[in-house]
Formats: sequence, C-alpha cells, structure tokens
Amino acid sequence: MANTANRENTTHNSPEQRRGIWLTVAVLVLFMIAVVLGFLHKMGQPRVITDSELRLNGTVKLERPRILDNFELLDDTGAVFRTESLSGRWTLVFFGFTHCPDVCPTTLATLNSFYQTLDEQTRADTDILLVSVDPKRDGPQQLHDYVRYFNEDFRGLTGEFLNLKRFANQLNVPFNKVPLEDGEYTVDHGSQVVLINPRGHYHAFFKAPLDPAKMKLTYRSMRATFNG
Repeated sequence: MANTANRENTTHNSPEQRRGIWLTVAVLVLFMIAVVLGFLHKMGQPRVITDSELRLNGTVKLERPRILDNFELLDDTGAVFRTESLSGRWTLVFFGFTHCPDVCPTTLATLNSFYQTLDEQTRADTDILLVSVDPKRDGPQQLHDYVRYFNEDFRGLTGEFLNLKRFANQLNVPFNKVPLEDGEYTVDHGSQVVLINPRGHYHAFFKAPLDPAKMKLTYRSMRATFNG
C-alpha cells in the first residue's frame, strides 16, 4: 500500500507544482521568441562598412560633405526647384538627356532595379532625379514622360543651360555638346550617380558601371552612419 501511495505522489503533481512547470515552460518559450526576434531584427539592419569597403563596392564617400551654392531649376511639372528642395530627403542625381541612345536608359533602368530592392520605409525618403544636360530639347513635359517610363516615382529637372552647368560643376559632373555630321548633336556627360544627403549636401557618388546590389549595400550603410 505504501508503495502504491508513493507512485501516485510522483505521477500526480500538486496544482502549485503544475503552475511552476507551466511558468517555467512559458518563460523558456518567451526567451526563445525574444532571441529569434532579436536575430531577425539584427539581420534586417544595414551592415555598416568602412570607406575603403565603400570604394571596393563602387561608391566614393566625400571626406566632408560639400555644401551646395544656391541654384534654381525647373522640375518636370514646371515648378521651381531650388537648393532647399533637396533638404529632408536622400537624393540620387543622374545627369543625362532624353535623346541619349544608350547610357541614360541603361542607367535609369539600373536605378529602377536598385530602387525596387529598397524596403518601403527607405524608398519613402529616397528621391531619384534625372537632370537634363540638353535643356534645348528637354522641356518639363518631355522629362516627365521620359523618367516616368522607368519609374512613376522618378523625377526630372531642366532649366537654363548656365544654371544646369553650374549645378553639374558643383557635383563634378562634366558634360559637353558634341556636333554630329548630320547637323544634329549629342551630349557627352559623366555617368556617375551623385548622392545628396538630407541636409542638401553633396555626400558621395556611385561609379559606373552601376550594380543594384552593391548600391543597396553602400547606400544603406551611409544612411546608417549619417548624423543628420
């Protein structure tokens, strides 16, 4: 009889013991969930890389961001676009033109691929601008239709030739009109993509040829280390 009673005591725990067991199990489960969530959060954070790693991945970050002089251009809706229009957002700037046969459409297609890899929160404060180097042929409407063919969120800028030239010079992007034998002309221009930080300062540039995956890596790293 005594042996039977002992077996019953070992197989039937008291309510207090059962509560203790469930509490221990619940704590362990919550701990495991916290560990998994922490790991997933860390995986989702941008990897911060050094300036030398940035260069190896095709991005050159300026040692000190450059403050831009005042300028005035037109966006593709006909609205005035000034220096202060760059403040508050990250802006990728590419100089090109709508009659460009190869480099410009290839670059804009690549920028669209890059843009699509970004998460929704990052895209929300990232602008991509095509600045025309051919203002004679690129009015606001032409730019509007052209850039939105690649992405509805992209925008274009045009304006007076000298204003465009001054803006390009500040970003170290050369361009020159080149006459053709048939009497027409084309425009040679730099193929780098310039990055403007939310203070409206020249922050870095992405070298050609562009690689969307490398651009995402370097862009997210620079955003993470920016003290805005």
